[in-house]
Amino acid sequence: MLNISNNQLNKKVDLTTFESGKEIFNKNYYKALNKFLFVFAFLGFILLFLPWTQNITGKGLVTTLTPDQRPQTIQSQIPGRIEQWFVKEGDYVKKGDTILRISEVKSDYFDNRLIERTNDQISAKLSSVSAYQGKVQALERQVQALKQERGLKIVQSKNKLLQSKLKVKSDSINFEAAKTNLKIAEKQFDRTEILQKEGLKAVVDVEQKRLKLQETQSKLIAQENKLLASKNEILNSELELTRIGATFTDKISKAQSDMYTAKSNGYDAKAQVSKLENSNSNYKIRNGLLYVTSPQNGYINKAIKDGIGGTFKEGESLVGIMPEKYDLAVETYVRPIDLPLLHIGEKVRVQFDGWPAIVFSGWPNASYGTYGAKVVAIENFISNNGKYRVLLAPDETDNTWPTAIRVGSGAKTIALLEDVPIWFELWRQLNSFPPNYYQPEGSKKEKSDIKK
Repeated sequence: MLNISNNQLNKKVDLTTFESGKEIFNKNYYKALNKFLFVFAFLGFILLFLPWTQNITGKGLVTTLTPDQRPQTIQSQIPGRIEQWFVKEGDYVKKGDTILRISEVKSDYFDNRLIERTNDQISAKLSSVSAYQGKVQALERQVQALKQERGLKIVQSKNKLLQSKLKVKSDSINFEAAKTNLKIAEKQFDRTEILQKEGLKAVVDVEQKRLKLQETQSKLIAQENKLLASKNEILNSELELTRIGATFTDKISKAQSDMYTAKSNGYDAKAQVSKLENSNSNYKIRNGLLYVTSPQNGYINKAIKDGIGGTFKEGESLVGIMPEKYDLAVETYVRPIDLPLLHIGEKVRVQFDGWPAIVFSGWPNASYGTYGAKVVAIENFISNNGKYRVLLAPDETDNTWPTAIRVGSGAKTIALLEDVPIWFELWRQLNSFPPNYYQPEGSKKEKSDIKK
């Protein structure tokens, strides 16, 4: 009944005299409600002073602890064409097992006798190297013979020059003797002519002396010519000595030039041999790459390139493989504002997808279905999602992680920080303040030691 009119019926009629009024208006409902509200407020007030563990939550994925244990794809180092598959998805393979066979798609490697022909080229080039070495040795012997011949020729020319000098000396002495004979002959002629005029000598004697004088003059001229010829012999010997040096220098230089050319050609042939050997080795290795093998023990996840006859480029993924043995880990991402609060060795709680959990992030001891972990690595560069990547490993002191977890499944993480009252945490959350910044005890001790 609504008392909205000016004529208030409840003041004129006593409703408690009725049976229904007696049942309703004689009960004090507000007293029970007041008691409930008082008890609830008292418990809420006490609850505000209970301890609460500050935390940093994040989402991540299950991964492996080391990079070599993570799922990977197998690529081919060379382009090719798929010819035959030896496995199917889900098969277990060991390290070195053949996964598929491919064939060449480049025309440079179509020849089935490519390695054999390359070996023939190497043999031919090695023979060329030997021939050049023989030519170099022959030229070296030629140069040595020319040097010996030059030495002998020079000695011979020097001896001839010495002989010419001695002959000049001898001819000069004979020339001086001829001049002396001429003087004597002139004096004898003069005396004979004077004696003939005085009547002491006959005309015949004068004529004989004149003849002897002329013969002596002739001998003087002949001796002078002989002396000049001997001097010319000296000049010729010196010229011959110079010519021998120039001639043999030219011959030796030409032989040495041929020798150096042969050496250069030999070195070029050796370089070609090395290049061919390198190509031959590459061909052998390339033939081994026609069979794509497993890099480690594991399970074939997925064939990325399907079918037979499909072509692919070098480095293109062909098949995915999951390692047989791996150590599970969780990679989670935290906000940049929370990154200074995390340190190596921090305790973290992890909730895996598919494992239901009753989680009280601030009361880790009252949480069920979460597992212990610890921080093993913190990325120093921000990820594409604007957060920093943190790698977590299982905590040996906590419960063992479920064996059915697979790499790639989702996970939620809770990093545990300081213990604070609940009222403080509510106040922090309402004001959007970050958790209290703190350092592990070990870091504090190290800092204090550094200050000292």
